[in-house]
Amino acid sequence: MQDQAGVGQTYKPLMDYLATKGIEASLVSAKDYHFAADMFSHGSVDAMFSGSGVAGAMIIKELAVPVVRPVSKDGFSTYWAVVIAPKGSPKFTGSIDYFEGKKVLVTALASSGEFYFRSLAGSGQSDAKLFKAASHGAAINALDHKGQADVAIVKNRVWDKQKDKYPNLMLVGEDKGENPDNTLIVSKKVSPALAEKVSAALLALKDDASPLAQAVKSSMEIQGFLKTSLKDFEHTISLLKKAGVTKSYNFD
Repeated sequence: MQDQAGVGQTYKPLMDYLATKGIEASLVSAKDYHFAADMFSHGSVDAMFSGSGVAGAMIIKELAVPVVRPVSKDGFSTYWAVVIAPKGSPKFTGSIDYFEGKKVLVTALASSGEFYFRSLAGSGQSDAKLFKAASHGAAINALDHKGQADVAIVKNRVWDKQKDKYPNLMLVGEDKGENPDNTLIVSKKVSPALAEKVSAALLALKDDASPLAQAVKSSMEIQGFLKTSLKDFEHTISLLKKAGVTKSYNFD
């Protein structure tokens, strides 16, 4: 899924790298989170680099296991939800009451978007109006246009990268827990041996000085990959369950 044109191509060197390890892989496009989640649920794809909301939901539904996640050039591998509002807005209280009567922009199925809002106690009775943006960046941009919304809940890494472009907006609050960023989840339909082979290949990338390995790190803007387990998803899983995600959860 591409937030911006050309983003998908950043994974092309990774496909080439995996091929040198005897792993034939191809990229599949998804128009949004719902489409990607539906494809994974129905077995149309074998693995997916995913935001923690969708990844955690797939784990709860017992359809996937986490394998690895990238470590950014800055050393980050986790993120959390932040609440953004026009400058001069009151600070976020941590309560659903903060959103009463407000128009709220969120990314659908995101642990730092829709799922975070729905995890707050009383969200089911809130009169806040949720507007779903195609991405965190789109949510921030829409908030900056007066009248479209009063507040946005987005991923902190996206806000940190883009905040200088939005002098009229400010951070008013944030989640206290962290979520694994862009984890590679593998379908339980994939053999454990193949999943382990993929994991080993990606974990070896960090110390691989070959031109192809360097191309992957440069294109994806990462240092390498970090082994990721269910333990890394403890906060995310807790958040999702509070948001109503169960084994029978329907992504529609």
